[in-house]
Amino acid sequence: MKRALVAAAVFGLVGCRTTGTLNVRNDEGLASYYGAGLHGRPTANGETFDKNKLTAAHRTLPFGSCVHVESQATGRSVNVRINDRGPFVGNRIIDLSEAAARELGMIDSGVGRVKLSPCR
Repeated sequence: MKRALVAAAVFGLVGCRTTGTLNVRNDEGLASYYGAGLHGRPTANGETFDKNKLTAAHRTLPFGSCVHVESQATGRSVNVRINDRGPFVGNRIIDLSEAAARELGMIDSGVGRVKLSPCR
């Protein structure tokens, strides 16, 4: 419930952007992922979370933004669409869906260093 209230407040302040364009600087930091525990629950933008889609949560990027995420450990990368708010844990910069984490090869570790940039 607390997460939903925080997400609703952030959504009200940030608004919704569906064009998919991204106006963000390159950023590096820790990524984590979420999956089965939230599968089927509503995201901050109102859609149903699907752990099998290439989506992610970010604190400030507009909903619908496309972000290129590159794992610094594996060199693998994936494009994700922002549809939720977070992460709200420590110094993490993005929460990935389980599918995105799988593409990056970070399922076993659960957390990994990534570089974010606009989709190519």
